[in-house]
Amino acid sequence: MGEYSKLKGADGFEFGVYRAAPAGARKGGVVVIQEIFGIDEHIRRDVDRWASLGYEAIAPSLYDRREPGFTAGHDAEGMTAGVTHARATPLEQALSDIDACRAAMAAAGKVFVVGYCYGGSLTWLAACEVPGFAAGSSYYGSLVQANADKTPKCPVIIHLGRQDAMIPADEVKAAVQAKNPNVPVYIYEDAGHGFNNEDPQRLNQASAELARQRTLELFAGA
Repeated sequence: MGEYSKLKGADGFEFGVYRAAPAGARKGGVVVIQEIFGIDEHIRRDVDRWASLGYEAIAPSLYDRREPGFTAGHDAEGMTAGVTHARATPLEQALSDIDACRAAMAAAGKVFVVGYCYGGSLTWLAACEVPGFAAGSSYYGSLVQANADKTPKCPVIIHLGRQDAMIPADEVKAAVQAKNPNVPVYIYEDAGHGFNNEDPQRLNQASAELARQRTLELFAGA
């Protein structure tokens, strides 16, 4: 099980993180980037899962300058609050905090980045703009298509759900591979948005397990 602590950003602000130590020998570090709902139970479980797989894992609370410790439910009210915070949080600030998490684990070896929804967008941007990550795994990020012309600084893979009403999987894949033909973009035919999230209305277990296996293989080979 992980625990909460604080980490100082480049601007001196101390933001919250949920951090878990690896089970057994450390395979690397993983920065886990939240959905729009904050460091909720699903992200905490994901951090704990990465730790159980042998990775030191840390998730930054990216809205803390606006609302410390924010979490929201997966309902209309929570969606509105989460989207509001995400849009009001400068991407440069979020990437800076992600980099602070990377730096906090870098002395112990390789550090990877994985993120979901809002975090999937930030994972793609971090892989392209933040030096020092060994590899990245981006899940259903809505900003990937608009930033598909960027060039990753590390190996990165992208996961999309065919049934995702918010993200046109084929268009995203075409946009990414037009500039970066060697970036794998996986489309999961039976999955919708948030298929890695354990909310029963969103989870697609088979797709989540396959995406995680692909991510583990990427990290192991980086």
